[in-house]
Amino acid sequence: MDTVQAGGALPGDNDSSLSSSPVSIFSRWTFAVSRGYQYLLDKTVPHILCRWIACLFIAFIYAVRVYFVQGFYIITYGLGIYMLNLLIGFLSPQIDPEIYDGPTLPTRGSDEFRPFVRRLPEFKFWYSITKAFFIAFLMTFFAVFDVPVFWPILLFYWLVLFVLTMRRQIMHMIKYKYVPFSFGKQRYDGKKVPSTDSTNPPRD
Repeated sequence: MDTVQAGGALPGDNDSSLSSSPVSIFSRWTFAVSRGYQYLLDKTVPHILCRWIACLFIAFIYAVRVYFVQGFYIITYGLGIYMLNLLIGFLSPQIDPEIYDGPTLPTRGSDEFRPFVRRLPEFKFWYSITKAFFIAFLMTFFAVFDVPVFWPILLFYWLVLFVLTMRRQIMHMIKYKYVPFSFGKQRYDGKKVPSTDSTNPPRD
């Protein structure tokens, strides 16, 4: 019969030592934190107004920070370019009619109702903007990002880029006849309209 040598390790000892190693503990901790963070994000999905108020508050804090520091204009310019790119994705359909030769958005009242599906959903749009403002705010505490520039030139260039980009987007909306908002669109609530047929009067 085999005997265990003195000082030898049992088969389960390696598993217990691996599970208690610093790398394993750190991976479990990061997984728990990421899961909790995702849970909090999922809880905020239906609260659209509160989410955007919080985003505007963070943007206001960043604007106050840049105003008092009188610097970090290159970060603000990059933030503006990034937000413009997000806005285009928010206003664009998920399937571009210019490159997709398939079912398109309805152009007549008799066409089948198909809701507008964004390329960038509203929640991801909000989350990306909020995260960008937060990261930009943290970057203002590092002098290496404070590149000296003449900010009116950056502002003028951003305004020109914004006008040209939005003009192209509006022309795209007019050409393919779609509106990236749901105001006034047809909605289905699943309720049936009660019958008003006079041939079947209600019983007493």
